[in-house]
Amino acid sequence: MSLIIPANTLASGGYEVANSVRLNDGSSDYFNRTPGSATNQKTFTISMWVKRGELGSSNGLLLQGVNTGNDDFAIYFTSADKLQTFSWSGGSKQFQVDTQRVFRDVSAWYHIVFVADTTQGTDSNRIKIYINGVQETALENVTYPSVNADLEYNDTSALWVGRSYGGNYFDGYMAEVVSADGTALTPTDFGEFDEDSGIWKPISVSGLTFGTNGFYLDFEDSSALGADVSGNSNNFTVNNLTAIDQSTDTCTTNFCTLNSISEHNNSTFSDGNLTYTGSAAAVHNAIGSIGVTQGKWYFEAKRVAGASAYPFVGVFNADGTMGSYLGQTVDGWSILMDAADNGEWRNNATLSGTSVGAFVNGDIGMVAIDMDNGKIWFGRNGTWGDSGNPSAGSGEQYSNLTGTIIPAVAVYTGAAISLNFGSPPYSESGGETDGNGYGNFAHAVPTNYYSLNTKNLAEYG
Repeated sequence: MSLIIPANTLASGGYEVANSVRLNDGSSDYFNRTPGSATNQKTFTISMWVKRGELGSSNGLLLQGVNTGNDDFAIYFTSADKLQTFSWSGGSKQFQVDTQRVFRDVSAWYHIVFVADTTQGTDSNRIKIYINGVQETALENVTYPSVNADLEYNDTSALWVGRSYGGNYFDGYMAEVVSADGTALTPTDFGEFDEDSGIWKPISVSGLTFGTNGFYLDFEDSSALGADVSGNSNNFTVNNLTAIDQSTDTCTTNFCTLNSISEHNNSTFSDGNLTYTGSAAAVHNAIGSIGVTQGKWYFEAKRVAGASAYPFVGVFNADGTMGSYLGQTVDGWSILMDAADNGEWRNNATLSGTSVGAFVNGDIGMVAIDMDNGKIWFGRNGTWGDSGNPSAGSGEQYSNLTGTIIPAVAVYTGAAISLNFGSPPYSESGGETDGNGYGNFAHAVPTNYYSLNTKNLAEYG
């Protein structure tokens, strides 16, 4: 069985992380607070789970420093997609440690643990970086701090989460952001390897000692995303984020998104790789991060913009050829969410069946995939085409799906589509879930169909 499954994501079992926050660099999303007093600047630990959206540009994860840039501490992804950490004081570098390896899997959740303890006699023990429970030893640009150095963290300068100096913002998802003041912890204080799969997974951190300036952001209160739940009330100010930016895509339940490293030319990804916008005079395609060969699956798409700009949504055979637009070849199946073409569906550049009517901005496209029988249904605003009934297996638009099938979209200049695989990037009051209780959909999920996430894949994929 061939599946495209996001790396380092536990399928089922163990401690559950309920929420993450979805940060969009295009809208300058971040959190900030200014500590009231300086505390332990020699020994501290930072832990966070992240799922990247944008690659190839600097993405700030955490910064504490002053506006001059001469006194600051930072953890961020570089434009080369490496993880860099450093501290500067008075214009002099205290330390810098970069990873040699790159982080370019936009389907995966990465667990990052940074440990500083400048009281250690051995310089290489003063700064440690762990990814998914394993210490990074292949490093570059290494300068370790001097013994007992006070680093530019846990002082009284501004602390930012999701932003770096110079206005580089993180693009993607964050979960379980923890800072422990005065303690050098280890990865096993935050996670463990699953006995069956060997995958690194989170554990509860509620029993940790966080210290005076320590904090724990779990993003579970959508009305106060910056709330510190460590017990310290070191709450963060929320900048350019709203309740819509709370997500159920987490390091324990990883949902499908669009793959921003798939071919897209000048089109753009936003909203945690769930919105795709055309920005060039041609049709451009993007595929999802999860593929399936069996089971029954459901997702929705909202037309955001593009009255007659050829927005397509559907699925694609990962082993096939896309063509110039989704549905042009035998390997693509799509519905055209267009005002002029009345919601027609396409495969191998031909139309089939009766359309569901013209789409306008705000309309919801529906896609149901039955990989056990090779069938697909398309719908609009709660009505399936051809009087179809995915629950009963009747009235499908096509019955020739083969291979590893992945959600896909295509857009032209001015078109924009937002995907809902269960955690929509837009306000959705429908509240419809699949049979396992996952998702927030506008319309009822067909019986025995499921949202595309790793928990459901483990059971039905």
